[in-house]
Formats: sequence, structure tokens, C-alpha cells
Amino acid sequence: MIKNVDIMNSTKCLIIGSGPAGYTAAIYASRANLSPVLIEGMQPGGQLTQTTVIENFPGFPHGITGPELMENMRQQAINVGADVRSGSVVEVDFESLPYKVTLDDGKVIEAETVIIATGAAAKYLGLSDEIKYQGMGVSACATCDGFFYRKKIVAVVGGGDTACEEANYLASLAAKVYLIVRKPYLRASKAMQDRTLANPKIEVLFEHNTEGLFGENGVEGAHVVYRKGEADEKRYDIAIDGFFLAIGHKPNSDVFKKYLKTDETGFFVPADESGVKTLVPGIFVAGDVADPHYRQAINAAASGCRAAMEAERYLSSKA
Repeated sequence: MIKNVDIMNSTKCLIIGSGPAGYTAAIYASRANLSPVLIEGMQPGGQLTQTTVIENFPGFPHGITGPELMENMRQQAINVGADVRSGSVVEVDFESLPYKVTLDDGKVIEAETVIIATGAAAKYLGLSDEIKYQGMGVSACATCDGFFYRKKIVAVVGGGDTACEEANYLASLAAKVYLIVRKPYLRASKAMQDRTLANPKIEVLFEHNTEGLFGENGVEGAHVVYRKGEADEKRYDIAIDGFFLAIGHKPNSDVFKKYLKTDETGFFVPADESGVKTLVPGIFVAGDVADPHYRQAINAAASGCRAAMEAERYLSSKA
């Protein structure tokens, strides 16, 4: 239980997170007269603020940058009445109504409903070059950015189903795909392994690690090492135009796990077919934090819509 609280105010609907799911939830909740408060989190706009041109979000025939799309959504939410605030959530109390959420400045917001849209962060190798070349050849979403690497050479890091799926997807666009696998085998399902190994455009580099990236105005290659630390260790460079991470995502769900069900990775497990309800009445989830499969902006936005509509229905049922 949260004690000695400094109650800032209360709201019918509190939205935590500011990606496509959070902003869409804010738009729908505002139009339903719920007067929502939205807490933007540590990265206002979410993962899309790290992307360059987005060409697969409907309504933008010439594409739109990630930061621009998120700013448009943010402004739309504000225009229809959402109270958008900076800050991050450090503690929650979902034991009883009103629910209490503590921010990093010590203030507490009481809410009748809460929509959690905190997203999921891609896991990185921890190389400084990953930050250096972010948006300049480094990506964690082949579906989002693969289009820009048509007839080029790319590398995918990972050995599971996601990595194999992304390698095969990229192989349909790129001239060649290196699949860099740390272990001497693939962890993917047998069917996915067979498909990957049979693809003539994919070269699997087993027992390889990436040591760094290089390039003048973007990624031009990667420094790799074969069987690092072994007697037959070999270091060399591969020429690539794009470097895709596919080693998993970490959902931003830790602060809520005491009250809400998650899978072994930390993604929220919805309580029913709506995909947004939880086992705690009045608490809803939306976006990538509850989506281990698709991780697309349009899907996140749709779930934000559903979460807001379910919140409105929940409040109406209590009126």
C-alpha cells in the first residue's frame, strides 16, 4: 500500500504511456468525456520517435517521420481535451478504488480506471555503435524498415523464431541477408529453421558475435568474430547496409507485476478476447506491452482505441 501520499488530483481515466496506444486511448477517452490524464513516461512518443520515415501507417501517401507522427497524435489528444503531463510511474496501488499511481516527483494521481500503454523496448547488444547508428542503419523492426533496404545487404542478429522470420522477410527485399547467430544452432522451430537454411539469400553465421559497426554516414559494415575466445577464433568484417536486432523485446511492465498477470517474458496477458481487459476491474492494457507478436504502430493504436472504449463501458456500468 502507498502511504503518506501527496494527492495531486484525481481522474476518471489515467493513461500511462505516450506511444500510438497511449495517445489513441487519450483521443477516444477525451471524446467520451472521461477527461483523461496521460503520463508520457521516460520516452514521450515511445519507440516511434527513434524511427525515420514511416511508410506503412495509413493516411500518409508520402510517408511521415516517427517524431512527426507522434507529435501529431499528441497534439490531437490535447486538442480534444486530454491532459498530457510529463513524468514516469514508479509505484502503483491497485488494491482498491480509487487506484493510486505514484510519479517520479512523488505526486500521486487517483484514478477510477487506468490504461497501461507503456510499450516494450527492443533488446540491444550493448554496443556503442548501436546508438551511434540509430536511424542510420540500425533497426529493431524489419517490418518497419526493411523497405529501405531493397536490393541491399543486411544483417540480422538472433537465432530464434523472430530472427528467422525477420531474416526471411528481409530476404524478400534485400540482395543478401547475414543471420548472425551466437550459438552453433538455431533456437527457432524446426519448420522455421528449415525455411531459413533453405533460403538461398540467407547466409547463417553460426558461433559469431558482433563486435562493432562502421561507416561514414551510416552503417557500411560490421566487425564480427567467429568462435570468440577459442583456439580457432577469427575476426573479420562484413559489408552491410543495415543491421537488424532480433534478440527480443522487454515489455515495460515491472512496476505493475504485483497486480497484473504477465507471461514469462513480462508481456501482459489479457483476460479475454478484447485483448485489453485485465483481471483487475477498471485496469486495461494496450499496445506493445501486451503484444509479443505484431509490434506495429497501427495495431497499438487500435488497441488504445479498444482500451478507451472498454474503460468508458466500465465506468458507465458503475454509474
